[in-house]
Amino acid sequence: MQRIVIIGCSGSGKSTLARALGERTGLPVFHLDQLYWQPGWKPHPDEAAFQAQVRGITASERWIIDGGFTSGSMRERMSRADCVVQFDLPTALCLFRAVKRWWTYRGEVRPDLAPGCPETFDLEFYRYILTYRRVKLPKVEAAIARDFPGQPVRIRSKTDLAQFLAAV
Repeated sequence: MQRIVIIGCSGSGKSTLARALGERTGLPVFHLDQLYWQPGWKPHPDEAAFQAQVRGITASERWIIDGGFTSGSMRERMSRADCVVQFDLPTALCLFRAVKRWWTYRGEVRPDLAPGCPETFDLEFYRYILTYRRVKLPKVEAAIARDFPGQPVRIRSKTDLAQFLAAV
């Protein structure tokens, strides 16, 4: 594995897995949230420049990219990846983890976020988690089926995650 995409609902463990895989493999880790969000949770001011930055990363030979962002660079990420890890965890677990993360980091910037983006309690974000399976998941699965030439690694439980990490 030299080019790994990690995708799934917020709160599923994408960034945690990306860091663990980066430590184990020595591959550089890129968090899309870190690249996209600007201080004060403002979106990247130039969508084309953001997409070009992601395409530049995917053009290299070694990387781990974590994050959803189903528009723009999804095709490049999937077609260049030699491993796609898709978190498919229950909505309630993702929501619980997101709220726990907020409580743990409230007012602070997490390691996988851009400077100036402190953890906040955001009802719209939690609504995103609650609707992920219905709204985003079909787009993610369509992109994987269309653009990734292999079979994704599906993480549906702690056991699946432990088995995947044991095999790396």
